[in-house]
Amino acid sequence: MNTPDRSAPRAGFATMALGALGVVFGDIGTSPLYALQTVFSIDHNTVRSSPGDVYGVISLVFWSITVVVSIKYVSFILRADNDGEGGIMALAALARRHVRPGGRRFGLVMLLGVIGASLFYGDSVITPAISVMSAIEGLEVPAPGLQDWVVPLGALIITGLFLVQRFGTAAVGRFFGPVMVLWFVTIGGLGLAKVIPNPGVIKGLSPSYALEFIIDRPYVAFVAMGAVVLAITGAEALYADMGHFGKAPIRRSWFFLVFPCLTLNYLGQGALILEHPSSVSNPFFLLAPSALQWPLVVLATAATVIASQAVISGAYSVSRQAERLGYLPRLTVRHTSQSESGQIYVPAVNWALFVGVMVLLVVFRSSDKLATAYGLAVTGTFLLTTTLFLVYAESAWQWPRWQLVLVGVLFGALEVTFFAANLTKVLHGGWLPMLIAVAVATAMLTWRRGSRVVTERRTELEGPIEEFLDWLHSCPVTKVPGTAVFLHPDVPTVPLALRENASFNSVIHQRVFIVSAVSHNVPHVAAQDRVEAAVLGDAYDAIRHLRLNFGFQDDQNVPAALRLARKQGVEVDPDDVYYFLSRITVHGGRDRVMPRWRKRLFLAMAHNAANPAEYYRLPEARTVVMGAQVKF
Repeated sequence: MNTPDRSAPRAGFATMALGALGVVFGDIGTSPLYALQTVFSIDHNTVRSSPGDVYGVISLVFWSITVVVSIKYVSFILRADNDGEGGIMALAALARRHVRPGGRRFGLVMLLGVIGASLFYGDSVITPAISVMSAIEGLEVPAPGLQDWVVPLGALIITGLFLVQRFGTAAVGRFFGPVMVLWFVTIGGLGLAKVIPNPGVIKGLSPSYALEFIIDRPYVAFVAMGAVVLAITGAEALYADMGHFGKAPIRRSWFFLVFPCLTLNYLGQGALILEHPSSVSNPFFLLAPSALQWPLVVLATAATVIASQAVISGAYSVSRQAERLGYLPRLTVRHTSQSESGQIYVPAVNWALFVGVMVLLVVFRSSDKLATAYGLAVTGTFLLTTTLFLVYAESAWQWPRWQLVLVGVLFGALEVTFFAANLTKVLHGGWLPMLIAVAVATAMLTWRRGSRVVTERRTELEGPIEEFLDWLHSCPVTKVPGTAVFLHPDVPTVPLALRENASFNSVIHQRVFIVSAVSHNVPHVAAQDRVEAAVLGDAYDAIRHLRLNFGFQDDQNVPAALRLARKQGVEVDPDDVYYFLSRITVHGGRDRVMPRWRKRLFLAMAHNAANPAEYYRLPEARTVVMGAQVKF
């Protein structure tokens, strides 16, 4: 299956880079708000404000960002793009395409992708809550009396964020991009202003201090790693958002602005802690002069709203990929850009995340408590991404064994440490993202299993197409003028709507097209490969089959695909046909193909799936729905 050329310029590079700053780097760009504060907080009070500990922590933060973000994600993982799309589900689909079908790896890679996507949802719920709360808590520095307003203000801001999602990633990115430029310049400037009079803190960039910290105080360093990981949260969203903006704008924005400014700010916070140990209570806001603390709170709040955007837009991409790969029911997906196919809005995902974020906000009520729940889902996603990348590098790029081991040890050793350190948080809130991940993974795997069972039952009900064509020849069926399009998943069987129309009404249209919309294991399918046509039976039947090929990131617009078919010589006018849908209503039966609770879960998901007429962009006035019941 050929895919379209995605390398051609789509929008101006500067515009895409600005949009990337406004969406992709919001999460990792606001980590300085809470990362070092959490390391030195009361929960980790074994980390002292001594030069050895401060240099060791700064070194751990800097080299964690360098290895995980700069080397792994920006330099390696972004190369594993699935026709321009990113995210762990896209990576799993890409890896599966290159492994041997039927082998153990074939099924395993998609299972790892499902688990990784589920962990990403856990991260997507926590990130908006902790980011916004950490910024608004800055009010307590210049005005301690405003402490009681933190949660209400956080709820108000998060509500506004989810309300504007319907305007699209591009619009949000254009609005947020300049704010993030100001944010990074500001945090870099604040850090530089503290580093210049304290140049000795630059020694913390040497890896020797991290090694010395680990060797001298191994347990303390291990505990600290559970908070150091907060400095790299957002790396997984960076990859998931690649389809929105492209890899080149992301890479250049990272190396030329984001990474240098983050480094300067962490160095500045380290210098401040060495100079004033009491500043560990909130080193980020105390970096600023008192006159600038109020404006900094406002800017930080805007930046954390943007931080939430990174995981929200990433969740949209992951959800659509999961749906097209058969792990979620049909979702209502709204395209928010005329030129960028990856820029979408998924209402169901948007409001599910909103409810989850608001619940966290009310239950935990502070960024310190949320920090204890943060990290486990992120580090789990890191490990799964590394595993899938190595599978892909071996099968597609033919990497030798030594290269796989080298890269695996470089990334894996650090990420296993992060994951193990965060396991200590399980009883203190770390269970929350894991619970979300387990729930999402269960739902995805249940939908996959239930869909296969229902497909088998539906196939039995529909019957073979050959027998139906023989029946048409032997029975008096009246042909009526016009063209009918029957949407149907597979050609070997008869669309239920077609069978009912012919047997019950004893009529069939002069021209009948059985149309199958097929989703492939690639993000996009080229226009020349979109339509495949075939004649069923003989010419007298006037029944043809059209196979419409879509990638898992393509909009499954059937009328648009039929217009393309007409240009290729197929006698069909999508503006002058009637569309028939065979609506399958699923009811639970008494067999034991699935446990009863999984059947109920599948039925709930099926009943809340998107309207197929809306999903396939069919005109409501010319769409007929005929139903049947399937038990399983």
